[in-house]
Amino acid sequence: MTFEEPDIHYSGHLLAGVDEAGRGPLAGDVVAAAVILDPQQPIEGLADSKKISEKKREQLFEEIHQKAIAVAVGRASVAEIDELNILWASMLAMKRAVEALVVQPEHVVVDGNRVPKWTYSAQAFIKGDQRITCISAGSIIAKVTRDRDMFALARDYPQYGFEKHKGYPTAAHRAALVEHGVTQYHRTTFGPVRAVLEQC
Repeated sequence: MTFEEPDIHYSGHLLAGVDEAGRGPLAGDVVAAAVILDPQQPIEGLADSKKISEKKREQLFEEIHQKAIAVAVGRASVAEIDELNILWASMLAMKRAVEALVVQPEHVVVDGNRVPKWTYSAQAFIKGDQRITCISAGSIIAKVTRDRDMFALARDYPQYGFEKHKGYPTAAHRAALVEHGVTQYHRTTFGPVRAVLEQC
């Protein structure tokens, strides 16, 4: 993976990669991250965040922050997810991440099959987090940031096990919803949460 991928319509240094974490969970914000890597400070081991260990992600999270030209995170809240739907909330989080970069990019590459509504020169790449280093970096920043959100939420709501399932609809999470009810951090438009609310 290099900046010279033949299908990227850009060859300069201010290339931002964007990815999100948290489309599937029943709780918490959807988090996006934008990263402009420094070609003079390469980072070894960048890959799709889902394919590397938690320990490795944490190490790379710190290294990306140390070596990248710019790193920024954007979010869409649970309320925004319920209002917009998860797709458009994810696009909003990505837009906010790129706009928050202290150095603005000249071109943006996004993981997936579409780009947000913005004025940036941009391309979308399916499985971009596996093919393009700056998107891989974005996926790691987004994943670690969101996981940390879930660890924090677990301290306030230990009965739900957020530190284990990170908000995803596991059997344990569904059982906790039935037993303890829905919190303000749950997405009420998602089926398993809505089902619990309808039974109340």
